[in-house]
Amino acid sequence: MKKFKDIAALVGAGAVIFGFSLWGIFGGKSDFSESERRVLAKFPDVNAETVFSGKFMTEFESYSLDHFPMRDTFRGMKSAAVLNVFQQAETNGLYVEKGYIAKAEKELSDEMISHSADHFQSIYDKFLKDTDTKVYFSIVPDKHYFLSDERGSLALDYGKLVSEMRDRTDYMEYIDIFPLLSIEDYYKTDTHWRQECITDVAAAIGKAMGVEPKSDYVTLELDNPFYGVYYGQLALPLKPDKLYYLNSSILDECTVTSYNTGMPVEKSVYDMEKAASRDPYEIFLGGADPLIIIENPNAEREKELVVFRDSFGSSLVPLLVSEYSKVTLIDTRYMQSAAIGSFVKFDNQDVLFLYSTLILNNSLAMK
Repeated sequence: MKKFKDIAALVGAGAVIFGFSLWGIFGGKSDFSESERRVLAKFPDVNAETVFSGKFMTEFESYSLDHFPMRDTFRGMKSAAVLNVFQQAETNGLYVEKGYIAKAEKELSDEMISHSADHFQSIYDKFLKDTDTKVYFSIVPDKHYFLSDERGSLALDYGKLVSEMRDRTDYMEYIDIFPLLSIEDYYKTDTHWRQECITDVAAAIGKAMGVEPKSDYVTLELDNPFYGVYYGQLALPLKPDKLYYLNSSILDECTVTSYNTGMPVEKSVYDMEKAASRDPYEIFLGGADPLIIIENPNAEREKELVVFRDSFGSSLVPLLVSEYSKVTLIDTRYMQSAAIGSFVKFDNQDVLFLYSTLILNNSLAMK
């Protein structure tokens, strides 16, 4: 009887391993992970050089992990075991606190901060110095800033980050928005802040720049649930967020031009085609874009704003549009800074540099 059980166990295990192997080899594969929002590893080239150098096996390991059958299910099981069974503080840098998924930003990178400051200095020296522009700078804290003390975990030195960036950008007027924000102003499953919660931030930035943004918005709710980027990375069955956006007659009548393809394409402030995409946050100005120009025909005066920004600016800038006849958004993660002068002539504009701590502390993407 025992021998029969041993044989049955071996046959069962072999069937599972063989079945998963066939599934992994012949099962349908995708080049992109919708849940993690990243490109998956491709099958490596097979030749004498890659095999004998060990490159093939290294890349095949990445490929096999990325395309393992039921991968998202096993990722969720791992996260649940690490956080709930073994009571670890985090898994792959992510944790859940007060219902919010956050990434544990623990180490301040002096190299990255220096790179950020050098990047801004280069833009200032090439395009803004000796012009009539008024230049401002504001930093958006990431979620770990609000949760690290409460959970007693390590965090990067946010005070040092702000201090060093202010010292290195003394040609800009710094606008401190840290005191205006709390964890409740952010999505629970995503990195970003909630637009309906940051009207006070827009008002404070506007006031510092000498304008008073209008606040007569209508709050609209996206029909689809919002599963943020951290939801897919953690792979736990948590409740999705609700995504709201603030609209007005002024925003409806604005003309928005995108240069994402290199050619001008007209779009809207809120791109509702993105509502059912893998990242509904992209309804705000259509998501990642090197250059966007918003023209407001209802502005009370001819005044222009130029915003150098990351993705946090996508939801904030619509709240500033009412006071400007033209707003230009520039994202140098997707556009060489040397090309800026081909699109913008700097003369008597307000210029705002708005960047999150996540980008400032990992700034190599800025060109």
